[in-house]
Amino acid sequence: MTKLVLFFAPLFTDNALHLLASVSTMEGARTALVSQDALDNLPRELQRHLVGHWQVADILDSDELTRAASGLQSQLGRVDVLMSANEQIQIPVASVRERLKIAGMGVEVTRNFRDKAQMKERFREAGVPCARHCKAVSEDDAWAFVQEVGFPLCIKPVDSAATQATYRVESSQALRELLRASTPRPDRPLQIEEFVVGAEHSFETFSLKGKHLWHSLTRYLPNPLDVVRNPWIQWRIVLPREVDSPEYDDIREVGKRALDALGASTCLTHLEWFRRPNGSIAVGEVAARPPGAQLLTLMNRAHDIDVYRMWARLMIFHEFKRPKERKYSAGVAFLRGLGGNRVKCVHGLDRVLSELGPMVTDLKRPQPGDWASHLYEGQGFVVLRHPETAVVESALEYVINQVQVEMLL
Repeated sequence: MTKLVLFFAPLFTDNALHLLASVSTMEGARTALVSQDALDNLPRELQRHLVGHWQVADILDSDELTRAASGLQSQLGRVDVLMSANEQIQIPVASVRERLKIAGMGVEVTRNFRDKAQMKERFREAGVPCARHCKAVSEDDAWAFVQEVGFPLCIKPVDSAATQATYRVESSQALRELLRASTPRPDRPLQIEEFVVGAEHSFETFSLKGKHLWHSLTRYLPNPLDVVRNPWIQWRIVLPREVDSPEYDDIREVGKRALDALGASTCLTHLEWFRRPNGSIAVGEVAARPPGAQLLTLMNRAHDIDVYRMWARLMIFHEFKRPKERKYSAGVAFLRGLGGNRVKCVHGLDRVLSELGPMVTDLKRPQPGDWASHLYEGQGFVVLRHPETAVVESALEYVINQVQVEMLL
């Protein structure tokens, strides 16, 4: 029996388009789209695979999403699956599931993934190692936490995503300024955590009905918050070939325990974690959606698979085929310009591409005239792969040392 899928996408980002393409072309499924973006902004090749579309004014409004889903359901028949890869709309989409009695993750479990304070409480109850934390609803809460743990601190909204509005606070003066700009209130609390020092990684897991079937992991070079604070850094991510190495035994065990604590059922999750200098680990946070920052591309290249379609098949049909042994290490170097509004030119990229040759699998070349990106992923990227992890690491370092994106003021 054909499944009717509603895919929710605020804007048509590259990641959203890749995922929508996998869902809308899945045999045995019909796909309708709910978006804040106008349908005319969607590539025509994708438009022709849709059976319906509903544009909303505010995709964070659960009432408006419910009206959209109900409207499409009246046109197309009973909806079987609701899907979204966007972090910020997970709770509104879960609310629609509950109101229309559609199977999938409900509001309370989704809030475990979105509310960082609630998430850390679930971790504490399950014995999952993580940073000490406080959900501050007043300035007094913030200062009391400082007395307990000292500086530096990591401060962010309780529903933050991808280091958005996340700050490292190192002094009382800096904390006063932040509290003045974002005064915590019961209806707008702040998540305050001890600042974890260590090497940051990710841990991605495919789960089906609460059983964790397959995982991948990466290493960030350097940590994302350092990249946000230093616009000159060209960020790298390495996906090692040795995913089942004993050095990762602890995160495999802790990662699964963290997902169980949050109630992960059928989903692809993205968990961020730290390796402290003493060798211990601390879980940062978990998102119940596919990761960004080209991580799916790295997984694809390391295994010669299509993770986008794997996610679509898991969510629509509850089917999952475990990938074969990892053939390669893979990595991405993000190309960032500094000090301007538009790209003027790119230096060194052609030489790097020529020298690295067959290691290069994917390329987004910064183009003259492109507007400066407000994201730490920058204006472009280079994806590499090789059977040896050390070779990938060295090649990524070579890329960022040789390639310069020159900007215009």
